[in-house]
Amino acid sequence: MYEVGSLSAIRVMGAETEYGIHTPGRGGFNATWLSSQIVHGYAKLSSEHAAGGAETPWDYSDESPLADARGWTMPREQAHPSQLTDEPQVLTAAGIALSDWESAYPLDIADPVDAPPMVMNMVLGNGARLYVDHAHPEYSSPEVSNPEDALIWDFAGDTVARQVLSAIAARRAAGEEELPEIQLYKNNTDSKSASYGSHENYLMPRSVPFGQIVAGLTPFFITRQLICAAGRVGIGQDSATAGFQLSQRADFFEAEVGLETTIRRPIINTRDEPHAMADKYRRLHVIIGDANLSQLSHYLKFGTTALVLDLIERGLAPKLEVWEPVEALRAVSHDLSLKRLYRLIDGRRVTALDIQWMYLEAAQRAAESSPDRHTALVLTRWEQLLTGLAVGPEAVTEQLEWAAKLALLQQYRERDGLAWDDARLALIDLQWADVRLDKGLANRLQARGRLETLVSQQRIDAAVLNPPEDTRAYFRGESIRRFGPQVIGASWDSVIFQLPNQRRLQKVPTRDPLRGTKELVGPLFEAHQQLEDFLSALLGPR
Repeated sequence: MYEVGSLSAIRVMGAETEYGIHTPGRGGFNATWLSSQIVHGYAKLSSEHAAGGAETPWDYSDESPLADARGWTMPREQAHPSQLTDEPQVLTAAGIALSDWESAYPLDIADPVDAPPMVMNMVLGNGARLYVDHAHPEYSSPEVSNPEDALIWDFAGDTVARQVLSAIAARRAAGEEELPEIQLYKNNTDSKSASYGSHENYLMPRSVPFGQIVAGLTPFFITRQLICAAGRVGIGQDSATAGFQLSQRADFFEAEVGLETTIRRPIINTRDEPHAMADKYRRLHVIIGDANLSQLSHYLKFGTTALVLDLIERGLAPKLEVWEPVEALRAVSHDLSLKRLYRLIDGRRVTALDIQWMYLEAAQRAAESSPDRHTALVLTRWEQLLTGLAVGPEAVTEQLEWAAKLALLQQYRERDGLAWDDARLALIDLQWADVRLDKGLANRLQARGRLETLVSQQRIDAAVLNPPEDTRAYFRGESIRRFGPQVIGASWDSVIFQLPNQRRLQKVPTRDPLRGTKELVGPLFEAHQQLEDFLSALLGPR
């Protein structure tokens, strides 16, 4: 995958999506508890997905969230609590009772200490992870090898969200649970100064100097929002200034480079947690993207970034440095005309579109005349959209999310004479991100053919149950699907089995993301129905 050859968008990658969570008409609920209802609710559905109906807990033993790519490790006592992702969250009824029971868990339970603990973290049969990330439910897709699969398995998380919402609603209607109505949104801010993430991960060779990565990526990330931002009503972290901007996330970034993800957010994140062979690979953790409901915006977010990383690895990325990068990031998001000029360190002044063209043209020069289909499509669609944006947002309303949202909002503004500070526009922005197919405005536009579709809903739904076949996610997912009750822990790096009728555990490392594929282990799964036989064939005599 990283051998010398044609420029390619093919590499190991994956997404992490935190969903906004809301109880319409009822405030005062503890957001962490609400999020646990989503994860626990899906655990109840897992009996349909995993052998024996067992969800698989997350194994935290290989986590190292405080390692910094610049060559040091942050002292634990200096870390913000949100950075300590190697500590499992435990939300018991007793803990809730000690922290304002009435507002956090307003159910009719005589003794909350006797209530069962909630499932907070699980690995799914498609190789993904579903868990509570502080105040949000988060779906982390399995590792995939190309931008099309990145789209499919991330959007499978939206289907997971819809399934659990439907199940909770059904139980409420049947009187089985006294839960409030819960809604989930695929967005990145509550417009009241809080932001939650939509992260990307890309496998890279460890040999590439991190400074080279920073130099090559920063101008690209500042301007990438032109093609993959989701659009937002309101300017500023708290939306205090009326208006519309390209990105949900841009106003929340305050540093150029850093380890943090929830405070002092940096354009380039330095978290050095490879979840792979550390001497060979690094995992580039990208926190600057918006959560997408537009398939093309999501596809190009991954596809263009993969190509730029390939350029950086080859030393072919454009040589440019933007003056005051954080300010430029926000300015690009606020400039709907796309004509504002940004100063480069060498004195030139260019538009955000100019910078994107520089990266596209570098990729076109580096690509062979007959690139693989993923690379060819990314290059073609990237050029088409930059050409369209040169005309104006109205030329790409069926392709790009922020342009589609802006066009819809402008229709309401013109019809009803609404100013940008009208609360009804903020509600439309929120409804855009509703994950439900019949309620979410983005989903409804897509169903009507007004927002371009790249892959069918049937392929996305199939990815809810099945792992990708060409990465180690296949081994993880199939192990859970076939031997669910005997898988007592899993992570990106390993799967832990409990051998039947034995007290012995067997941990199978999965440090190479390109092994554990269907080609390599699929025949073993098919040939051995019993776990002991499967492990013997996989590992040899023990």
